[in-house]
Amino acid sequence: MIEPFKERIYVTRPVFPTIEEVTEKLRDIWSAKWLTNNGPQHTMLEHELKNFLKVPYLSLFNNGTIALMVACQSLRLSGEVITTPFTFAATPHVLSWNNITPIFCDVDAETMNIDANKIESMITPHTTAILAVHVFGTPCDVEKIQEVADRYGLRVVYDAAHAFGVEIGNQGVGNFGDISMFSFHATKLYHTVEGGALVHGDKNLKARIDLLKNFGIKNEEEVVMPGINGKLDEIRAAIGRIMLNYVEAERQKRIRLHEIYNEELAGVEGVKLMPVCAQNVKLNYQYYVIRIDEKIFGRSRDFVYDEFRNYNVFARKYFHPLCSEFTCYRQLNSSRIENLPVANVIGQQVLSLPMYGGLTEDDVRKICAILKAMRN
Repeated sequence: MIEPFKERIYVTRPVFPTIEEVTEKLRDIWSAKWLTNNGPQHTMLEHELKNFLKVPYLSLFNNGTIALMVACQSLRLSGEVITTPFTFAATPHVLSWNNITPIFCDVDAETMNIDANKIESMITPHTTAILAVHVFGTPCDVEKIQEVADRYGLRVVYDAAHAFGVEIGNQGVGNFGDISMFSFHATKLYHTVEGGALVHGDKNLKARIDLLKNFGIKNEEEVVMPGINGKLDEIRAAIGRIMLNYVEAERQKRIRLHEIYNEELAGVEGVKLMPVCAQNVKLNYQYYVIRIDEKIFGRSRDFVYDEFRNYNVFARKYFHPLCSEFTCYRQLNSSRIENLPVANVIGQQVLSLPMYGGLTEDDVRKICAILKAMRN
């Protein structure tokens, strides 16, 4: 008989800096008397993140969703944009907010990313871009996506909300495509409490992005475009500077927890583990996701999800329902089940298990024991 955890085990927990570190940075801010509008903490964090992510240009934002909205504006996207239904709601929503129609493309059965081999069949005369997502930090097939985009003159935007610090061949993942967005939400491996960034390789594009995120204001007397307020304030920028010192230690803890999950769940029939990436890919281990095949495991994903709660384990159905199932998108032709066969199967199988550095190895082994005891 496995006893429930005494305290709730959530799917993730934020990494907290020490209160002393935060207090020290607050003193600097109070001394400078500068709370927002590109202050010293903001300026230093942009520089530090640019180096950390190995990208030419970076613009900070107050959250990833606003950043992605501005990315679409900065590239003047319109018409239709091909994207994935297997993602967080913000991905298609930023298209809708820009009066763009999301066109859902099915996903790869292994990586759960947009299926690069099916994108071409979705292109119409109205298509202006591809908005792909590095789901759970696993990089998309960036070469194939770029090849298709170049052939049809399309822009490529990456939602890299899950991919902070991920590299392909020693290149930061933000170097691929026209623009990539990173989220710095509190649940991420790296955070600024709330925040985000756009990264790219075009100096002129950075100037446009920085105008768009500040109401389009060029100077005290000139407003040159209809912008939005997407600025990151000094307090969150300061916390972000502190948190950069925590990233690698947290990543190493998660690597070990991933190893234990893999050891404990290897060979469990009906449980599919996360894909193995190429050797030249550096992952961030932000998530640990499994897929449960009800026919083989003997229990549905939903049964496992509910049963875990009886043991005080709060997993999450990332991503269920699919974005294509939302009321605001289900009327689209691309949302039809027959057009998204793989995504619809994965949406019924996927379960994100607890993953954060505060978990112990024994915690993970117990979670796995609970899961294996459910098998019918």
